[in-house]
Amino acid sequence: VFDTSFHQTMPDYAYMYAIPYEYYEKYKIRKYGYHGTSHKYVANKAAKILGKDINRIRIISCHLGNGASITAVNKGQSIDTSMGFTPVDGLIMGTRTGEVDPGVLVYIADKEHLNVTGVSNMINKKSGVFGISQISSDMRDLETAAEAGNKKAILALKMYAYKVKKFIGSYMAAMNGADLLVFTGGIGENDFKMRKMICSDMENLGILFDDNANNGSCGNDIVISKPESRVTIMAVTTDEEFVIASDTYTIVQKQTV
Repeated sequence: VFDTSFHQTMPDYAYMYAIPYEYYEKYKIRKYGYHGTSHKYVANKAAKILGKDINRIRIISCHLGNGASITAVNKGQSIDTSMGFTPVDGLIMGTRTGEVDPGVLVYIADKEHLNVTGVSNMINKKSGVFGISQISSDMRDLETAAEAGNKKAILALKMYAYKVKKFIGSYMAAMNGADLLVFTGGIGENDFKMRKMICSDMENLGILFDDNANNGSCGNDIVISKPESRVTIMAVTTDEEFVIASDTYTIVQKQTV
């Protein structure tokens, strides 16, 4: 069971990179996306909880953990996702850069005399909220430091929330709106403070956040939007192992028939 399989429904204009086409032909360089098992599970689970037909609604699924990605799910199919050829693309993560101007990497490699391994180590292990804050890759540590007034921790949290907010907006544009916004993963399920930071000031997009429902809610399947919100917001627990097991069962059954 491949973590990328759910994203195989993306159209070519979403998964291709604007690099010489020959690299796609020779090396299959394209966006593959990850966290597919999680996005597939929570999209279906959230739709069932609400009594909605997943094949008739638009869902933005936010898997936020030490690794993080967002997927646009239109009528049950992934049409775009934030991770790319590798899991380092897209959102700011615990120790990964997320999207960055490639020219920055070329410039730093030249100035710091980094080889390919050195650049890979920097973008995968030394960056993200850890690199910004210089404290930790754990949101709990950053929130504690931010409450104590640490400016770098505050900056890291603001950058993280801002990037998630931008991807939500871009996927609403891609799908001409959204019916459901889902948060999952270690941060998405448990960090009610980060959920509030992300969902604040998005009223004109139809996102009306319910601070009372959200406050203190950790690890529960819960609606955290106001009744009049055009977009229903939920926190939903994921179960990637269940998807792997059920997909494996389906594949084995097909082979034995």
